[in-house]
Amino acid sequence: MQSSNPVFTRSETFNGRATRSAAGTRSPADWSVGSPGTSGTGGPTGPASPTQVGGDRITIDSVVQRTAATLGLLVASAAVTWLVIGEVAGTGADAAANLSQARALMIGGALIGFGLAMANSFKRVVSPALVLAYAVVQGVAVGAISKVFETFFDGVVLGAIVGTMAAFAGTLTAYKVLDIKVTDKFRRGVVAAMFGFVALAMLSFVMSFFGAGFGFNGFGTFGLITSVVGVILGVLMLILDFDFVERAVAAGAPERESWRAAFGLTVTIVWIYIEMLRILAILRGD
Repeated sequence: MQSSNPVFTRSETFNGRATRSAAGTRSPADWSVGSPGTSGTGGPTGPASPTQVGGDRITIDSVVQRTAATLGLLVASAAVTWLVIGEVAGTGADAAANLSQARALMIGGALIGFGLAMANSFKRVVSPALVLAYAVVQGVAVGAISKVFETFFDGVVLGAIVGTMAAFAGTLTAYKVLDIKVTDKFRRGVVAAMFGFVALAMLSFVMSFFGAGFGFNGFGTFGLITSVVGVILGVLMLILDFDFVERAVAAGAPERESWRAAFGLTVTIVWIYIEMLRILAILRGD
């Protein structure tokens, strides 16, 4: 079953082509004997071991490790950016210059990060270097926006962090406990909604340079609604991410695909954090 998610669709492992190809080329001697009651992708009796099909295979542990490394680098980059910017509050020239610097880093980091995200999404063979480069650049944008929001809306950063962690933990728990099944229709709907959301956000951003806009990225009621929708979309994307990881492990994907999974999870976590930040800022502003 082929994935519709742009992060995973270029990977033969995640869209199912690698699994079918591998199954079609192995000899009977390559099938491993699984434990009673198991039905893996390695053959009629169980999954093939890494040594039988060549190379290390993706595991939940490897995904966790790569995701931790990617998020750790992003947080470190954000922390450095936060410290470099300096104070942005006040009416003095220094504060105004720091605020301009923060805005430049925010916009520049977001745009470059978007470009790297597209490169990672449509690259057939995942590149760990590009994934880590995305983490660094996106960390700059996250650090800048966090510094500005925390300055003008005290306490929102901690709230957004807690909210993001709660959303992740809650979604993972629901996914496992409720045994959520991801169908093709669900997958296509979430991806279409995601692209539509991003397109509207970018349109509003471009229009803002011409003194126009329709409040999509604003701090009014409509902005609050769009951010709530953004969090819901982020949770749905987390479900897709968890499903893709499970499918990769079941398919015996190469270990390098842990980086693709880490990238997808990082993109979604940052998405949820930014929307949480906006929601808290809007509520605090009111």
